[in-house]
Amino acid sequence: MFEKSLYDLIRGLRNHKGNEKEYIQESLRECRKEIRSQDMNLKATALLKITYLEMFGYDMSWASFNVLEVMSSQIYGQKKVGYLAAIQSFRPDTEVLMLAENLLKKDLTSPTPVVITLPLVAIPHVVNPSMANSLLSDLLPRLTHSHAAIRKKTIVTLYRLALVYPETLRPAWPKIKERLQDENEDPSVTSAIVNVVCELGWRRPQDFLPLAPRLFDLLVAGGNNWMAIKLIKLFATLTPLEPRLIKKLLPPLTTIIKTTPAMSLLYECIHGIIQGGILDSIEGTTEGEEVARLCVGKLRSMLVVEGDPNLKFVALLAFQKIVTSHPHLVSLHQDVILECIDDPDISIRMRALDLAVGMVNPENVAMIVERLLRQLFEAPVATAADDITNDRGMHNGVEPAADSDDEGAGEALRPAERKSSLPPPLPEEYRVNAIRSILEICSRDTYANLSDFDWYLDVLVKLVKACPTVQPSSTNDDSLSDDSRDNRDISYAIGRELQNVAVRVKSMRTEAAAAAQFLLLTDSRDKLFPAHGNGGRGVLGYCAWIAGEYAPFLTSPEAVLDSLLHSSTTRLPPPTLAISIHAILKLVTHICGSGMTWTPHRRTTTALLLAKTIHFLEPLASHPALEVQERAVEYLELLRLAAEAATGHPASDEAFAEPPLLLTQALPALFTGMELNPVAPGALRKVPPPADIDLDAPINPNLAAILRAAEEDDLSEELQDGFEIFYKQRPEGIAISDSAVSAAARLEAALKSDLSSSYQNPSPVEDDATTARRRAERRERYKDDPFYIASDEDSGSGSQMHRIIKNSNGGEEIDIDAIPIMDLELEHGELLRAAAPAKKKASRRRVEIVADENLGGDGEDASRPDPVRPVPARGKKSVLLVDSSGLGSLSLEGDSGGTLDIEQREAEEKALREVERLRLEMQRASERIQAKEEGVVVRKKKKKRGKEGDAPPVAVEEGVAAKPKKKKRQIDMTDAAVPA
Repeated sequence: MFEKSLYDLIRGLRNHKGNEKEYIQESLRECRKEIRSQDMNLKATALLKITYLEMFGYDMSWASFNVLEVMSSQIYGQKKVGYLAAIQSFRPDTEVLMLAENLLKKDLTSPTPVVITLPLVAIPHVVNPSMANSLLSDLLPRLTHSHAAIRKKTIVTLYRLALVYPETLRPAWPKIKERLQDENEDPSVTSAIVNVVCELGWRRPQDFLPLAPRLFDLLVAGGNNWMAIKLIKLFATLTPLEPRLIKKLLPPLTTIIKTTPAMSLLYECIHGIIQGGILDSIEGTTEGEEVARLCVGKLRSMLVVEGDPNLKFVALLAFQKIVTSHPHLVSLHQDVILECIDDPDISIRMRALDLAVGMVNPENVAMIVERLLRQLFEAPVATAADDITNDRGMHNGVEPAADSDDEGAGEALRPAERKSSLPPPLPEEYRVNAIRSILEICSRDTYANLSDFDWYLDVLVKLVKACPTVQPSSTNDDSLSDDSRDNRDISYAIGRELQNVAVRVKSMRTEAAAAAQFLLLTDSRDKLFPAHGNGGRGVLGYCAWIAGEYAPFLTSPEAVLDSLLHSSTTRLPPPTLAISIHAILKLVTHICGSGMTWTPHRRTTTALLLAKTIHFLEPLASHPALEVQERAVEYLELLRLAAEAATGHPASDEAFAEPPLLLTQALPALFTGMELNPVAPGALRKVPPPADIDLDAPINPNLAAILRAAEEDDLSEELQDGFEIFYKQRPEGIAISDSAVSAAARLEAALKSDLSSSYQNPSPVEDDATTARRRAERRERYKDDPFYIASDEDSGSGSQMHRIIKNSNGGEEIDIDAIPIMDLELEHGELLRAAAPAKKKASRRRVEIVADENLGGDGEDASRPDPVRPVPARGKKSVLLVDSSGLGSLSLEGDSGGTLDIEQREAEEKALREVERLRLEMQRASERIQAKEEGVVVRKKKKKRGKEGDAPPVAVEEGVAAKPKKKKRQIDMTDAAVPA
C-alpha cells in the first residue's frame, strides 16, 4: 500500500488549486487511518502531516494521545516529530498533559544531549503551575551539564517556569547567579543569563544591584553586541537606585558611542544615557555638555543615512528625549530635522513634527512656521487611494511561480521606475497635527517666542484656509468641551488663539479686529476659507466675539453687521450662532449709540437697521437650541423697544436734537464699563465659599411629605373635568384682541390710565344695604359651586392669608368687593418682557501681554489647571500571554517567608468560599427552625455524607398529616420546605 509523505501532501496541495478544501479533508481521513496503525514510522509520518495541516487552522486536538505515543518512541527522528506536534497542539489545559509529565522527566534525565534538548524546548510551550513545581527538581541539575547548549536552554526554560509559577525562581536563582559569576562560562550561556536578568530587572531592580560589578565587566569586555544592548538596558534601570554607577558607566558608554559601527548598539547607548538619567545628572557640567554634543552629533549621522527609515525614526525618538534638557543643541541640527518633515513616511513626519515643537526659540520660530505653512499649502490632500491599506496594486512587478517542480519559472516583470517631483500627499490627521503644532509653537509661555504679532495674525488667517473638512457628528456641539471641539475641528483652536491675542495684547486689538472683520465679511470668505468642505467654520464664533467686544476698533462695523445678518449665519452651529446673536446686539448698540444730533436721515437709517435686525432674529425665537432661542427672544424684545423709541423720537435738521436715551445710554450701559482679562485656570479654586452656606441642609425639610401628598392626591373624573373647565378654558365673554399692540403703547397706556381703577382710589362708596344685598346675591349664586369657598369655611377670616392681609391693612377688614375687576388684554404674540442686563466685565489692569490673573496674590498654584484624576494604567500584556505580575512581588534576597500576590489572592478566594459555605449553612439552619415553628415537614436533600447538626424531618404539630408533594425546581441554594 502506497503511503503519502509530507512532501507528497505539499505537492498535492499545489496540484489541486481551487479544490484545496476537498483535498485536505481527504488527506485528513487518510491520516486518521494511518495514525491508528501499529507501525510507528507510519504513525510519525501521519502525525507530521497533521501538524502541517494544523498550521492551516485544522484542529488536531483529537490526536493528543497519538502525540504522546510518538513522543515515547525510542527513535530520535520519531521522538522529534512527537515533540514538534506537542509544541504545536498542546496547551497548559490539555487533558493528556498529566500523562506527558513523566515522559518529560524521563527525557530530561536521558544520557543523550540531543534527547535532553527536546523536553527543554517543549516545556516552555506547555507548562502550567503544577507541572512547573514538579519539573523544577529535574531542571536544576541540567544547569551543571557538560554541554553549554543544555545549560543555555535550561536557563531560558527556568525563566518560563518563573513566569508561570514565580516561587520556582528562588531555589534556581543561586545556581543561575553562580553561572553568571563564572568567568570561564561559555559566552552563549552568559548571554542567556544576561537576557533573563534583563527581563527580571525592570520588575525588581534592587535585587540585581549586587550583580553590578560582574555586569560592568561584561559590558567593558564587549565582543557581543546583543549582550551589550541588554546590559545597557539593565543599567538604565539600576542607575536611579545607585547614582554612583553614573560616573562608572559614562567612560565605557562614551567609548562605545565613538567606536562602534553598529547602529543598533549606538542607539541603545544613547538611549541608555538618556533613559538612565545619566544626561540629566551631569547637566550643567563641561563633561555633560560634551556627552550631549556627542549624542546629538551621532543622532544627526543616523538621520542622514539614506534608505533606512528605521534609523530615522529611532533617531527622532532620541532627539525628542534630549530636546527637553538641551533644546539649544537640538536646534543646531534643525536643517536635517526639518528635512524629515517632508519624508514620505508619515510616521517619520509625525515624529519630526513633535520634535520641531520642542526645539523652537525666538530665532527659528518664523522659519519653522513658514516651513510648515509651505508644506500645508503645497502638498495635495491625501485620498483613499493614497492609503497603503487600500492599495491592491502590484507596484513591485509580477513575480512568476511554477505550478510544479518540473516547470520552470518565467521571467519577472518589473515596472518602470516612476519618480515624481510632487510632495507626498498629506492625510487630514497630519494636517490637524501640523496646525496644532504651529499654534503651540507660537503661543508657548504666553507668546515668549513672538515679537511680531502682525505676522502671527497673518499666520492665523492663513491657517483657516488649511483646515481640513470636518465630518458631521451625531453629538450635539453644545455638550462638547473645548478640547473635544478642537479634536473634531481644529478651526476652533485657531479662533481661540485669535481671541487670545485680541484679549491679551492690547496694542494689537486694532489688527486683531481687522483680521476678525476680514474673516467675517461674506465677500472675502471664498478667498479665506477652504474651497471644498466645511473646514474653518469654527473660527467664525470667535471672530464674531471679537467684532462685538471690540467694535470701536472695526474699520467698517456696518459691513460686519451686514455679514452677521446674512442668511448663511442661521446655518452655523448653535454655539457659534449664539455668539453671533450677542455680537449683533453689540454692533447695533455701537452703530446706533452715537451722541450726534438726531436728524431725520439718522432716524430713518437707524429704523431700517433695527428693522433688519429684528427681521433676522424673529425666526431664531423658535430655534431648537435653547441658548440661541433665549438670546433671540430677549434681544428681539429689546430691539423692538429701541425701534419704537427711534421712530417715535422727534428729529430736526436745524437745531441740535437729542437722540433717544434708550439708544445712547440704556443699551450701551449693558456692554460698556469694565474690561475683560484672562483668568488663571486654577484661580477659581481660591475663591472662598460663602460662610453662611450649608450645602447639606435641605431647602425644604417637608419636601418628601409634599411630594407624597401630591402623588396621593387623586381627583375624581368629574372634579378633574370641572378643574380643567374652570382654570384652563377661557370664558366666552372675554374678547381677545387680534391686533398687536406694541410694548411701548401698553406702557404708555398703563401710565396714563385713570388711577380710580385702583383699590387705593375706589369708586364712590356704596351704602351698607347695597353691599349686604350684593353679598347675599353672590352667596346664592355660588352656593352650589364646589370651587367657591364660603365665608363660613375654615379658610375664611381665620385663614393665614386673611390674617396677613388684615395685619398689613392696619387691622381693618378688606372689602373684597371694593377691588375692581379689570379687563386683561391678551395678545397672541409679544408680551412685555424685561430684558435681563448682561453681566458687567471684570476690571483688570492693562498691559502689553496680559498674563493670567490669580486670586490672593500667590499665583503659583493657580496658574496650573485643576488636577486631573489619574487614570489607572492598564497592565501591559505579556508577549508570551502569561500573567507575570507575580514576579514583581517575589524577592530573591532573604528567606522565602514572603507571600506572593498570587498566593494572597488564592488565600483570599479560599477564605471567601469558606465564608460563603458557613453563611449557607446558617441560612439553612434558620430555615429549619422557622419551618418547625410553622408546623411543616422539612425534607432534606439526599447527600452522600451527612453533616452534624442536621435534624431529621419531623412533624411538629399534632394532628397535621404531612402530605407528599411533587419535588419542585429549587431556585435558591436552600433546602425546600414543603407545607404540611
